[in-house]
Amino acid sequence: MRRVVITGLGCISPLGSGVDASWSGAKEGRSGIRRITRFDVSAFPVRIAGEVPDFDPSAHGAIDKKELKKMDVFIQYAVSAAIAAFKDSGYTVTDDNAERVGVYIGAGIGGLGAIEHWHDVLKEKGPDRVTPFFIPMVIINLASGQVSIKIGAKGPNSCAVTACATGTHSIGDAFRLIQNNGADMMIAGGTESTITPLCVAGFNAMKALSTRNDAPQKASRPFDKGRDGFVVGEGAGIVALEEFESARKRGARIYAEVVGYAMNSDAYHITMPSPDGMGAGRCIELAMKDARLNPEDVDYINAHGTSTYYNDLYETMAIKRVFKGQAKKLIVSSTKSMTGHLLGAAGGIEAVFTALAIKDGVAPPTINYETPDTECDLDYCPNAARSMKIRSALSNSFGFGGTNAVLAFRRFEG
Repeated sequence: MRRVVITGLGCISPLGSGVDASWSGAKEGRSGIRRITRFDVSAFPVRIAGEVPDFDPSAHGAIDKKELKKMDVFIQYAVSAAIAAFKDSGYTVTDDNAERVGVYIGAGIGGLGAIEHWHDVLKEKGPDRVTPFFIPMVIINLASGQVSIKIGAKGPNSCAVTACATGTHSIGDAFRLIQNNGADMMIAGGTESTITPLCVAGFNAMKALSTRNDAPQKASRPFDKGRDGFVVGEGAGIVALEEFESARKRGARIYAEVVGYAMNSDAYHITMPSPDGMGAGRCIELAMKDARLNPEDVDYINAHGTSTYYNDLYETMAIKRVFKGQAKKLIVSSTKSMTGHLLGAAGGIEAVFTALAIKDGVAPPTINYETPDTECDLDYCPNAARSMKIRSALSNSFGFGGTNAVLAFRRFEG
């Protein structure tokens, strides 16, 4: 198998637009959760979310103003973060290598905001007033399609749509393509923009969301005994994956090496994880086997950690089952405590954070960890980042429908 390394990063998150803003916010333990400003929430039981505060679609030369009308916000986030990652990699697409460069960016839900808006237009003003760009504005593979067009990538062009595991599956599938000689460079990750009335109402109807409206920055609290649901967020997390020899010959900066990937299913319930985290545990084991890692080789896990009762409990149980006596020596943190849950973009953002944690030797914290839960008894790096050498790390993502994905990363030593 060919080796695969990360040579570029791009990030749009509730902590800020750009990798530097997002990563510095994560290391500082800053919350990106605020009162929703996109629509009137006065009638909603849930009035908080992780909105992106400062997004400029023209940054990095990513999107012209005339192109905005062709893209739902989730595509705008994807294009902006992808162009940033591609430029960060320093890779150049030419006529000779274009067919070896691909894009694999997914979303869990896609253009829900545009669907809601144009449905209202249809009902109020009639079918003739619906934009001709409606369909390419909302379908999920157009995130990859727009990026592919912009950078001239003529290789694999696809997307995953696997709920909250989307970003991790996208990166893992792109990793496999390079491993198996299907590409030399892949721009991969996840994107999402679903802070809309219908989305918030839908998740609220499931009783999945935190209702801590009076203290939004305290609302996302993974593994804490007082957790009462997740907080929906938005953004995009993109990595530039490259075959190692290609990166070495270019003298590219390498953030980390991707060394393992696994995907499986709980085959249990449409929304609930399987009891005791059995499916998640098997997926962790498979990723470690693929990476040829032993329990003592792993120093850090970026947990799925959604701040919901069963997810946090069962993920803890899965880690303890896999790592046994080594489990309490691990640092396990949930950056969702700061970003909220970015759904299809979550795995992409968390892959970016995991690569930077390895490169910089810093485990980001789980903030709002105030009251320990006796059933969640690992070291969750509470409330403050921790400086440490991270040799290998995992990033976990588990989605509705019982779909699981885990990526394994290793510190690049040359």
